[in-house]
Amino acid sequence: MSQVPPAHALPDGSADHYAGSQIAKHEGSSRSGTRARLDGRVPGMDVSSHQGDVDWSRSWGDGARFAYVKATEGTEYVNPHFDQQYDGAHGVGMVRGAYHFALPDRAGGAEQADFFVANGGGWSSDGRTLPGALDMEYNPYGDVCFGLDQLAMAYWVKAFSDRVFEKTGRYPTIYTSTSWWSRCVGEMGRFGETNPLWVAQYTDTLGPLPFGWDFQTIWQWQAEGVFPGDQNLFNGDEAQLGRVAAG
Repeated sequence: MSQVPPAHALPDGSADHYAGSQIAKHEGSSRSGTRARLDGRVPGMDVSSHQGDVDWSRSWGDGARFAYVKATEGTEYVNPHFDQQYDGAHGVGMVRGAYHFALPDRAGGAEQADFFVANGGGWSSDGRTLPGALDMEYNPYGDVCFGLDQLAMAYWVKAFSDRVFEKTGRYPTIYTSTSWWSRCVGEMGRFGETNPLWVAQYTDTLGPLPFGWDFQTIWQWQAEGVFPGDQNLFNGDEAQLGRVAAG
């Protein structure tokens, strides 16, 4: 009798990874319970299948106003809880978007972008949908840069970004850490001219940003907290968040 793979497994038997899972592993994460200062910024969250079905009314009541939801990984994995999470966030009034966990050594950037957009990574100008996000972080399976040099990695990111723009009309937000980006992409490309930055730094004070960006759109500042999944801050107020969503 065949066995059904666990919810967090890819078809090849590897694990499902969430935004920051490898950053926390390589760089550490803040678990002190302290809170970054809001200073007019909007609190939000990101979730994956690891959170299962989310109580969105509770998260809204706790103050979350936006959410990114993992849609896909590589070219095979689709989050089985995506519909409940993505539609549920929208249902309580949050601005929400979808993200893709990149595996650049498994398939090309354009191919993974096609898979992402076909499985939840679209965009609409309703003022409630954030542009899709590309999760670029340490390789869970081996070499931290997936065996690519900086130039090849930059070309991979550009291929993904350009294809998402072609299909949705929006360049994807890029999720990463300064350390990983400096090591694996460096100064190859100026993605800050087209792509919003969602930066992961598990600290109470935001430090240096990756090359090419002068400011962050979203800061993932803690790996756990009051909301399910990771804790995020949008760099602006709710009206600005709506304008980013509307494009």
